[in-house]
Amino acid sequence: MTNLEPKEIFHFFNEITKVPRPSKKEAKMTEWLLKTGKEMGLETQRDEAGNVLISKPATPGKENVTPVIFQSHMDMVCEKNNDVDFDFEKDAIQAYVDGEWIKAKGTTLGADDGIGMAIALAILASKTIEHGPVECLFTVDEETGLTGASELKPGFLKGKMLVNLDDEDYGEFCIGCAGGQDTVAAYDCTYEDKIPANSVAYKLMVGGLQGGHSGDDIDKNRGNAVKLLNRILWNSYQDYDVRVADINAGNLRNAIAREGWAVVTLPQSNAPEFEKYVAEMDKAYKNELRTSDKEVFVKLEKTSMPARIMEEGLQIDIMNALYSCPHGILAMDQNIPGFVETSTNLASVKLEKDVITITTSQRSSVESRKKDACDHVAAVFSATGADEIVHSDGYPGWNPNPDSAVLKVMVEAYRNLHHEEPVIRAIHAGLECGLIGEKYPELDMVSFGPTLRGVHSPDEKLEIASVQKSWNLILEFFRILK
Repeated sequence: MTNLEPKEIFHFFNEITKVPRPSKKEAKMTEWLLKTGKEMGLETQRDEAGNVLISKPATPGKENVTPVIFQSHMDMVCEKNNDVDFDFEKDAIQAYVDGEWIKAKGTTLGADDGIGMAIALAILASKTIEHGPVECLFTVDEETGLTGASELKPGFLKGKMLVNLDDEDYGEFCIGCAGGQDTVAAYDCTYEDKIPANSVAYKLMVGGLQGGHSGDDIDKNRGNAVKLLNRILWNSYQDYDVRVADINAGNLRNAIAREGWAVVTLPQSNAPEFEKYVAEMDKAYKNELRTSDKEVFVKLEKTSMPARIMEEGLQIDIMNALYSCPHGILAMDQNIPGFVETSTNLASVKLEKDVITITTSQRSSVESRKKDACDHVAAVFSATGADEIVHSDGYPGWNPNPDSAVLKVMVEAYRNLHHEEPVIRAIHAGLECGLIGEKYPELDMVSFGPTLRGVHSPDEKLEIASVQKSWNLILEFFRILK
């Protein structure tokens, strides 16, 4: 990877892949950034939240150019395939070049937003770029709470323009995003210690799904492993007296669930028909998702008899909650054709320490609609007997400003390089710009970055050519910025 151009960026990206940085556990990355900034001889500081700010003075003659902040986040989504042995808190990402893309072996690559960090560090390290005052802000915990951005203090940043390096499609500039909030329900798990005689046990598995980003990819109608698994359980309880002993599907709140499993028991006399039904559902899912999720599968394997099964009434409540809980688009924008306004993601269901936790995430560019979506989901959980329902604090959206000065400079730089118009849009995903703008309302902001695909899943990949294009764009941006 270090042989790729531009070398200065891929050098830093290669180094970043070696440093573990799960959300809320960015200490190693923070220390690495502090060390790197100080080795460059630049002013380097860390705030109370753990955000790192590295400042570079203007080159001679550029002292009066508008000060610019380049912002990226340290943490990465930690997703891996079930058959991959990997510890995100200790192991280096196994990145490799595959044709025109950089990928990782069985895990997320972390180019979201490691490549943004690498671009910022390349700017700081450059001895040839002529520029005004530059600050590079590296925030913590973007993926699971936007904590770093929400805890920024006034006065920490000095710049007047902010370029967020967390967009995923080169050739577009993002000028707005949705706000978001999580809704999590907990059910105290009660059990039946006595499993009926002449029972057999199976592990039911659903996998092979694309998953993806719960904002950017929610409009692609991809399969959700929680929904698909529960659909089989719901019908199997009705028809084959299937009982649930354990369940685990989905993972992160901001990722569409890719895989899941449940340990179940049922009367031995029903086993042949149950096996037949599961095989039929495998075919049904392959047909239903033949465009969006070509590798989907349902598998069934016999397993050892569990010590206990879920109490029947609770199992019914959980299955009804998962079936009733909405997932996907709730409303399209009435003014922007093809733009998702409001959505919800049924992210995961897990049985751990005698508590069943169902995690969901709601997004909307309309604050009142976001609250309505949260209430909708909470009502489902309330009706099915949840013992606790908690809403996260959430984060605000970022209102578009088509007259943004930094946007105009970026667009001019893009036209100079490509002799065509870029795409200017708002996104349904969450960006830190909303929270940063709340703390620094005078900041003029835009977001862009190299092309990524499959983010928040082990299919994540980075388009190599778009990194060079992004670097050229930044060089041109600095050249024309007054």
